[in-house]
Amino acid sequence: MKKIGILTSGGDCGGLNAVLKGAAMMALSKDLELYIISNGYAGLYNLIDQEKIVRLDQERLDRFDANFAGSEAGHSRVKIKAISNPDKYNRIKAGMKKFDLDALIISGGDDSGSVMVDLNQKGIQCIHAPKTMDLDLQTYSVGGDSTINRIAQFVHDLKTTGKTHNRVLVTEVFGRYAGHTAFRSGIAAEADCILIPEIPADWDVVYEHLAERFTRRIRESDVHSGTYTIVVAEGLKNADGSDIVDESAGVDAFGHKKLAGAGKFTAQQIQKKLKVDPAIPIFMKETGMFVEGIYEIPEVRVIQPGHLVRSGNSSAYDINFGFEAGAAAILLLLEGKSGVTISKVKGRKVEFIESSKAITQRHVDLEQVALYESLGICFGRKPTPYEPILREVEGVYERIY
Repeated sequence: MKKIGILTSGGDCGGLNAVLKGAAMMALSKDLELYIISNGYAGLYNLIDQEKIVRLDQERLDRFDANFAGSEAGHSRVKIKAISNPDKYNRIKAGMKKFDLDALIISGGDDSGSVMVDLNQKGIQCIHAPKTMDLDLQTYSVGGDSTINRIAQFVHDLKTTGKTHNRVLVTEVFGRYAGHTAFRSGIAAEADCILIPEIPADWDVVYEHLAERFTRRIRESDVHSGTYTIVVAEGLKNADGSDIVDESAGVDAFGHKKLAGAGKFTAQQIQKKLKVDPAIPIFMKETGMFVEGIYEIPEVRVIQPGHLVRSGNSSAYDINFGFEAGAAAILLLLEGKSGVTISKVKGRKVEFIESSKAITQRHVDLEQVALYESLGICFGRKPTPYEPILREVEGVYERIY
């Protein structure tokens, strides 16, 4: 093991540059050479046609910052198995041989991880550093904490404009069919309602919670000011379990429907109920807001921070995990490991699991949701009682995600 390639794939997020730097610095300490394969799996497929690749030596490492979100190596969304060229795997192997690369470190999520499993089965030695802001792998994934912090800040900040206009604010966020980012960011921002794919939305329950809390706040305010905040995961499902999608958005490179419209759909459901609720005109008149024909119900606005939640700076947590995952990938390769995903580095223990198992989707724990329902947060269903199980532990520290 002398030369190793590293690539990042899938959606960009915080902490990826820490993975690159952690791997590079550990490689330097072990007298190995680490090279960037630019532009993800597209770059790997086209490696054979490149004249040179960039080595991550100390001088190159000094030129980028682990704190910045995104990836110095670049990304693409390419499913190698779907490439029509029947010689695609030999083409990749020839590209690696051209630059004397003995193995690959791949940082990506479930889709990128599935490609890594495919490559490993074709005889290419790979280690997977888990990356997805969706937090839906079996391990913690770099990018999750950074994204949650950014969403929470946006939702919290939006309360100033919500209170100014007495609006209901619906913020739609990424996450596909796992609601971790919506759940954790909504809690951190003290959102009133959090709608996640794991719980099909009962709009009667949502509206009942909104109508009571929103109107009470404005009535109790000495200046009749208040807002109600909802965080919605893009993969939200209706009460009948059906997806909320924009069919015109098409599918991505992995065949997934491009989820769109959950925030807009949520706003429409609320507006419909506001319009037919006989208590709303009375509330609007009591608080001095009602203007016939112009302002008869509270406004409902949809916010989509979109790719802003991927950008900016990385959280300290993700930088730490990124350095650890990158360094661990080098150590695992030196021990001859392949086809595995880094789980955690705990003291001298470098823990890993088989990648085919690691990329199995993990959903929000609904028992954890019940705890927050007992604190008054709406999750689009009738609250489930939280029955605690008390357990004493000694000297055990676990990561929060």
